[in-house]
Amino acid sequence: MPRPSGERQAGNTTGANVTEQTELNGIKVMVIDDSNTIRRSAEIFLKQAGCDIILAEDGFDALAKITDGHPDLIFVDVMMPRLDGYQTCALIKKNPQYSATPVIMLSSKDGLFDKARGRMVGSSEYLTKPFTKDTLLTAVRRYASAQTD
Repeated sequence: MPRPSGERQAGNTTGANVTEQTELNGIKVMVIDDSNTIRRSAEIFLKQAGCDIILAEDGFDALAKITDGHPDLIFVDVMMPRLDGYQTCALIKKNPQYSATPVIMLSSKDGLFDKARGRMVGSSEYLTKPFTKDTLLTAVRRYASAQTD
């Protein structure tokens, strides 16, 4: 007996998810953001794609976790208490062990000055919040493929 069309589509969706999951499997991504909502969203999107996730609430938390986690890619919020994203990025980039690790700034501001300031402290890219799953995964794919080449 043929399956209802909804069942076939569910099977196709599962196949797409498996492809997506293996594509980024094992990539370690650190997400530094003081917003629990942003951290959770990024964690869900990245885990679905097969990434290993390291979460940090602020720059100090990130600096404590970075040496244990050895992330392949770091997303950092610009506006955070205690140590902002620009300061956090600059400190990460000053460490020779992590100077080549891509750092992507996350911000609700998308002005030219903000983006330029991010570049000045060594960020690789600048994503505007709220980000979509596709935007986030596109950035991860870009830097993950650059590291494997």
